[in-house]
Amino acid sequence: MSRPLHLPPTAGLETLDAKQELRAAIRAHRNARSAKARQAAAEHFARHGMEAIGDARCVACYVSTGAEPGSGLLLEAMRAAGIRVLLPKLGPGLERSWGEFRGIEELKVRAPGRPPEPAGPVLQPEEIARAEAIIAPALAVDAEGTRLGQGGGWYDRALLHRDPDAPVFAMIHEAELLADIRLPRAEHDVLVDAVITEERWFLLAGSPFHVESRRALAEGSDSAR
Repeated sequence: MSRPLHLPPTAGLETLDAKQELRAAIRAHRNARSAKARQAAAEHFARHGMEAIGDARCVACYVSTGAEPGSGLLLEAMRAAGIRVLLPKLGPGLERSWGEFRGIEELKVRAPGRPPEPAGPVLQPEEIARAEAIIAPALAVDAEGTRLGQGGGWYDRALLHRDPDAPVFAMIHEAELLADIRLPRAEHDVLVDAVITEERWFLLAGSPFHVESRRALAEGSDSAR
């Protein structure tokens, strides 16, 4: 069992400074997890991730590094299921391009400090519009769907090209789901629709997909009468 996550007070800080304080605390908490605990969590992330994407045939995801919630098993599970998986290819100046995942063995670090990237052709930023579900990395998510990212802004800009009908999932540890704390939010921050943790997955209450799901259930109940 992991130790509790304690976040520093950020009231009165500028948005950027508040985010940096929170990132440092969450990264330290993640780094305290043992390798065994990370591997066990990755197995749960894979299972819940597959449940979350449902019948999607194209999914945009990420390659985990360090103490991030492990995505490797989920990537392989999607590939084994015949799902087309898009992964970031950063390119010059953190260009928001994509590549197709064809196996863990093909993932290589292309530049220092960057996550491993897939081999093969570079796909344009607009390729994410083909994804029927998107799984984004995060450090924390609050009840309103505000996502605390790593600080580069890559996903917030990349998500501008997504299909509006594709839900965005943030993959975080259960302790990083902040029910009673509102995360600092900048104007360019893109809200997420749902959360995947090692314990569960669910749509956030404010998400349009949550409303649609409830409506579909209600209509189904009406038609069954």
